[in-house]
Amino acid sequence: MQLRYNFRLYPTPGQCAALARAFGCARVVFNDGLRARQQAHAAHLPYVSDGELSKRIITEAKKTPERSWLGEVSAVVLQQALADLNTAYRNFFASLAGKRKGPKVAPPRFRSRKDHRQAIRFTRNARFQVTTGGRLRLPKIGDVPVKWSRRLPSEPSSVTVVKDAAGRYFASFVVEAAAEPLPQTAAEVGIDLGLTHFAVLSDGRKVGNPRFLRRAERRLRKAQQALSRKAKGSNTRKKAVVKVARAHARVADARRDFAHKLSTTIIRENQAVMVEDLCVKGLARTRLAKSVHDAGWSAFVSMLEYKAARHGRTLVKIDRWFPSSKLCSACGALAESMPLNVRAWACPCGAVHDRDVNAAKNILAAGRAERLNACGGTVRPAA
Repeated sequence: MQLRYNFRLYPTPGQCAALARAFGCARVVFNDGLRARQQAHAAHLPYVSDGELSKRIITEAKKTPERSWLGEVSAVVLQQALADLNTAYRNFFASLAGKRKGPKVAPPRFRSRKDHRQAIRFTRNARFQVTTGGRLRLPKIGDVPVKWSRRLPSEPSSVTVVKDAAGRYFASFVVEAAAEPLPQTAAEVGIDLGLTHFAVLSDGRKVGNPRFLRRAERRLRKAQQALSRKAKGSNTRKKAVVKVARAHARVADARRDFAHKLSTTIIRENQAVMVEDLCVKGLARTRLAKSVHDAGWSAFVSMLEYKAARHGRTLVKIDRWFPSSKLCSACGALAESMPLNVRAWACPCGAVHDRDVNAAKNILAAGRAERLNACGGTVRPAA
């Protein structure tokens, strides 16, 4: 399976200037290609093919005085910028034709130098390499120092150099990672995700919700207030913008680190993991939107999914309409209603339930039923 490995880069001032040049050239090529296709569409001309676009926007453009500086960066960077444009168009057309799942995809838009994220990609054709000294050698940029936190499992097929809103540089390697099955275990667990507790497990364990954004709100508010007082276009405002971005980056990094550690622990301890397929987008339109986004459920479930596939574990997603909270895990009776303020309830059979633990137990039972169901049908509430 293909995985991404991200590492922090620490380029020198000269390498920062070279990277900025490469970011700008890739952005210009993307925008020139988008403009050429939009003009052809407006003039009722045929769609400009990928090969014709590359010839016109890169090869011939380098020979003109207006675009001669495109030759100062690696040609692979420019070709990959056009490849991104072609991919965006294919996704847009597939979405229009109904061949692409999920929400509708908008047509490509022009890239701005003020975008929060700038990126360029090098493939094997660019002959990038990791030197014996542990630096990343990039064509026409140089040997960039890398902070290695772990070894790459195989030779990378491509590397994307990213500059985020906080001014940090990262190298994102795409590698082929072999499966690493963990020792078999009999343990299985159901997980109920929530806001009071981030996760409640079917064995009764409760993982607290760190609320990283809520805890950092005071620092974020002060940084944002300081930014609002700076004159637009001034150097102090640019510094304040970076300060706000760094404060948000700390929150995102802490949330990602928490999700990685928890998902790794759960996958190592259990052979099968059952979790609800939550509609995060719908919950994010309620009054709980801020808390839902702060929890980061989608990223956590995605981590469980790819780690289970790599380590030989089973992940089962339960239908979001399954009434896990209203169903008695002891007798199977279904309560008529279960408001959010009810945290514990008693079933007529005599069982007294903690709402979240009961839901986790029901998710575990539903996941086991799905695994045994040869047709792969989903569990839905009784009519």
